[in-house]
Amino acid sequence: MLVGGRVIENQKTSDRDDEFRTEPDTTMTDTCPTASDIERAIRNIPDFPKRGIQFKDITPVLADARLFSGSIDLLTQNLKPGVVDAVVGIDARGFIFAAAAAVKLQAGFVPVRKKGKLPYQTHEQEYDLEYGTATVAVHVDALKPGSRVLLIDDLLATGGTAAAAAALVQRLGAQILEISFLIELSFLGGRDKLKDYPVRSLVVY
Repeated sequence: MLVGGRVIENQKTSDRDDEFRTEPDTTMTDTCPTASDIERAIRNIPDFPKRGIQFKDITPVLADARLFSGSIDLLTQNLKPGVVDAVVGIDARGFIFAAAAAVKLQAGFVPVRKKGKLPYQTHEQEYDLEYGTATVAVHVDALKPGSRVLLIDDLLATGGTAAAAAALVQRLGAQILEISFLIELSFLGGRDKLKDYPVRSLVVY
């Protein structure tokens, strides 16, 4: 309400809004989780999606604000805002961590998607599966030449997808500073396909 050239806030509205205002919460930063904390929260699901596979379920990590925030801190701990131009995330769970990391690093976010899922012109990269092949793609204008990139995915298994994504980043003329994973299944040897890049994983099985 305007009274004598001054705006007088509606007191009733102000009181109601105050119910939803709280002091900044510093508890998450005071007790930053470790990689071991994150590992304990990851749920093992046997025989999913098919018999013989031990599926690593990360939804408990995502559902816990402290663990989710802490995982982003750990994934980005080697880099500072201003050092990274773009964070590239791999379809699909990699998007969750890469987008959050991009916000933290004050950088852009670029998705590498399965073939046929991006609307504009793309570069494509094929990679081998256990039976057959698959293809990932990125927009042709997603990264500028010389851009500094952090590549993130939730899981490093055989390394085919990550290697294909890294090849796409390089095809665009960008520089990969680091490839970071929440989980690594080391017994599958995925690092062998990423020898040309700095690779870091928070939880290694």
